[in-house]
Amino acid sequence: MKKRFTQLRSVTLPSKSSKNTKKKLTLFALTWPIFIEFLLHMLMGNADTLMLSQYSDKSVAAVGVSNQIISVVIVMFGFIATGTAIIVAQYLGADDEKQANEVSTTSLSVNFIFGALLSLALFIFSEQILVAMGIPEELMPEALSYMKIVGGVAFIQALLMTASAIVRSHGFTKDTMYVTIGMNILNVIGNYIFIFGPFGLPVLGVDGVAISTVISRLLGFIVVLIILQKRVKGSLSLKVLFSFPMHHIRNLLKIGIPSAGEQLSYNTSQMVITFYIASLGTIALTTKVYTQNLMLFILLFAVAIGQGTQILIGHLAGAKKFDEAYTRCIKSLKLAIIISFSMGAIFYTFAEPLFRIFTSNEDIITVGKSLIFLTIILEPGRAFNLVVINSLRAAGDVKFPVYMGIASMWGLSVPIAYVLGIYFGYGLVGIWIAFIIDEWFRGIIMLIRWRSRVWENKSFTNKPDVLLEK
Repeated sequence: MKKRFTQLRSVTLPSKSSKNTKKKLTLFALTWPIFIEFLLHMLMGNADTLMLSQYSDKSVAAVGVSNQIISVVIVMFGFIATGTAIIVAQYLGADDEKQANEVSTTSLSVNFIFGALLSLALFIFSEQILVAMGIPEELMPEALSYMKIVGGVAFIQALLMTASAIVRSHGFTKDTMYVTIGMNILNVIGNYIFIFGPFGLPVLGVDGVAISTVISRLLGFIVVLIILQKRVKGSLSLKVLFSFPMHHIRNLLKIGIPSAGEQLSYNTSQMVITFYIASLGTIALTTKVYTQNLMLFILLFAVAIGQGTQILIGHLAGAKKFDEAYTRCIKSLKLAIIISFSMGAIFYTFAEPLFRIFTSNEDIITVGKSLIFLTIILEPGRAFNLVVINSLRAAGDVKFPVYMGIASMWGLSVPIAYVLGIYFGYGLVGIWIAFIIDEWFRGIIMLIRWRSRVWENKSFTNKPDVLLEK
């Protein structure tokens, strides 16, 4: 795979050492650190799940539901981070580092304020939200505690996401990878201390996992901020930090809100489907959590390729190299589909021993294996969306994916999940079939959009107040 990556067309990115010195980066050079970084993020979540599974299956389900809700809020933080990544990449492609740095500073200040407001709302209304989700009463105390601790300071994640997006857009994907390694180490150590209580320390269970998560994220943000200051000279300015230049904020919103809209729609639709699953009982809910934890490792390859492709296409679109951008997306898509299918097949082959890492419940293992089999079909369809949607966003075509995403998720995924899973009684298998239909339908539509090349009219010039054109 490495050989194939290195043969792909490279793009010129700014070097850390000089404004006029350039360095060549291939998709592989950008993607493998992103892959490792996201893998470690997955491992962090799975470490929580694995360690909690030794403590209580109910605790796993409680944290799973809380994280489903928190993930929606994190997506809302992501609309600034996503807009930042795209705008910075395009400005760098257009050789306008001054504007790129101003956008970086503005995005951090805006996301801090926005994140603080959402964190406060999540802390205050956490119980009402969990009740609305239909969470079983037996899971409520632990789910509520986790949400108040992690959700109450979720603005830290908003800052971490934004700073990391800036660093990656400059091509320094290894740096954020190293930070994630450190965060994982801290998180695992914290989990061990708080869950198992070595040396007579108190066992805090779910509360301990939440505290460990918060501490690791806070330290991770501090380190990324230091890296940003050292890697990119003038990347942050106190003058811009408190001035809130409206043309940058307007541009961030123009790209960020539609970009996050598609992901927000996905997460809210998943919340509705989680409500369906909660009605099936704790066993079904726990099976979903374990299965999706395994699926994340399959999904990871397409996510990394999509993110790397977004960086490259952002630079290429900023430089008006549209033919190269078009070819880059198609090659990345083919690669993502092949890898997603292969990884799905491998995980299905080893599904039973993988599930036994988490649980010995035979009902969970049996249903989980069926879901992993369906994942062989599901993940290649998801690869379409991860690669092509990221490419469309990077080129400035951010609204169309949102419109189609909302139509497909709420017009296909949610109603079909109810009809097959609940009405006809196929349970989780019926719900997974609904996921397949949604991902493949959206993916094919997105590919048609990319091949139409209408996105070529939507990249911005190097003028700060002209980012997207109708």
